[in-house]
Amino acid sequence: MERRSFLGGGVAGAATAFATTLAAPAVAQSAPEIRWRMTSSFPKSLDTLFGDAELIAKRVAALTDNKFQIRVFAAGEVVPALQAFDAVQNETVECAQTASYYYVGKDPTFAFDTTVPFGPNARQQSAWMLHGGGLELMREFFRQYNVLSFPCGNTGAQMGGWYRKEIKSLGDLKGLKFRIAGFAGMIFAKLGAVPQQLAASDIYPALEKGTIDAAEWVGPYDDEKLGLYKVAPYYYYPGFWEGQAQLSAFVNLNAWNKLPEAYRAAFQSACAEAYGDMLARYDTLNPQALRRLVAAGAQLRPFSRDILAAAWKAANEIYDETSAKNANFKKVYESWRKFRDDEFLWFRVSENSYENFAFTAAQTVR
Repeated sequence: MERRSFLGGGVAGAATAFATTLAAPAVAQSAPEIRWRMTSSFPKSLDTLFGDAELIAKRVAALTDNKFQIRVFAAGEVVPALQAFDAVQNETVECAQTASYYYVGKDPTFAFDTTVPFGPNARQQSAWMLHGGGLELMREFFRQYNVLSFPCGNTGAQMGGWYRKEIKSLGDLKGLKFRIAGFAGMIFAKLGAVPQQLAASDIYPALEKGTIDAAEWVGPYDDEKLGLYKVAPYYYYPGFWEGQAQLSAFVNLNAWNKLPEAYRAAFQSACAEAYGDMLARYDTLNPQALRRLVAAGAQLRPFSRDILAAAWKAANEIYDETSAKNANFKKVYESWRKFRDDEFLWFRVSENSYENFAFTAAQTVR
């Protein structure tokens, strides 16, 4: 009886295994082949930014046995760099990889999905998005445009940009034609500068010709690639308007609703992987690039305290003014501000006290 039971179990197990073997290819064959297009706001030459979109496409394909393919297009190949979001909304493409603060002209609320002046750092932004209600708030806002958002990258804290002349005081900002994106342009306008929003490929020629007096982009690694140090030697820090800068993958909701659940999970996982990969790459590459830039003649300069203090006051005035007339902005800002203030307090106790000593110990402890 035991032998018959053993054999019976063996035959049944073998039959189940055989059936499973037959079923697996059938399931794979039944998975639809889907082809999407993703437009990026960045040129291929900026390999960390554009590479973020390429990584998403690569991982989605790998996770779906190549059934779900996303073809990535650089800025200008389908639509101009600063029209990527519009292309998703209008169903020109299914998805885009961009920075939402490029679209503050539509509504200043867009900025919170990327960064706003004196905002959180990369870890704090991620915490707000994933566990502080930020992602839910931003997705509620983006649904007005028939778009779904997925955080997919972060540059970390950025530099303060390149200047043809030194910026020693607030007075030096008066009339300064400054390439700067997002909400920060409003801050600089309040301080007397003339903000300009230009795509990456347009920055160098504008700076070289004197069409603009200064420009900020990201940080040492990307700034070196753009060659900005060749035409504007003064490199300022900190980029107080970008304590971090989050990129997002935007998906047209109609296209998203047609995806099988497994493909949705693959896309979401790919975006999460790309987020961490970009931040780690910049933290690895920026120190090396900064050394090269200084060796090539870049002159590092800190913003004066009076500039930082004036910018802080201007930022908070604009936040209050915008909240008073924009319900979308007010709703997100109230959540964001409370979370940021709590994070700043915690980091002052834990992170900053450690960093202030450890980061300088090699030079100060004898």
